[in-house]
Amino acid sequence: MLSKKVIDFCKRQGWWFDDVSVEYELELKKLGVDSSSDFAQFYLHVEDGPTFVSRGKEIYHVCWFSINTNFGFALKRTHETLGVPSDYLPLDSFEGESGFFYNRLTGEVVELSLGDSLAEFKQGKLRPQWASFNGFLESFFELS
Repeated sequence: MLSKKVIDFCKRQGWWFDDVSVEYELELKKLGVDSSSDFAQFYLHVEDGPTFVSRGKEIYHVCWFSINTNFGFALKRTHETLGVPSDYLPLDSFEGESGFFYNRLTGEVVELSLGDSLAEFKQGKLRPQWASFNGFLESFFELS
């Protein structure tokens, strides 16, 4: 569930929409995302174009990217090239050799970079930095 803090922030930005896009609902289902998750709630109600930017970093509007780009390539890169488990969805383009990944089974978010961070994660030594997508959003948008 999204926190009041995140919802109020999105409303102040003019990003919050009460109506849910059926197309986005179908896309989340296709991606294997639980429709009751805070991830789904965010992407079904919040939109500011194809990306969200904060502190010089950018994350995808995952539904928009999945529909309008070759998101399959991002998934392939994440799972095959980087070796990140298939439960993880990329939240950005992994530019600058780092990126955010959402675990569609646990709701956790991890930030990984090439080198030690990625290796430690694959060995099970690095745990996701955020226990929930909502916690990630509060950090990403500096709402804490």
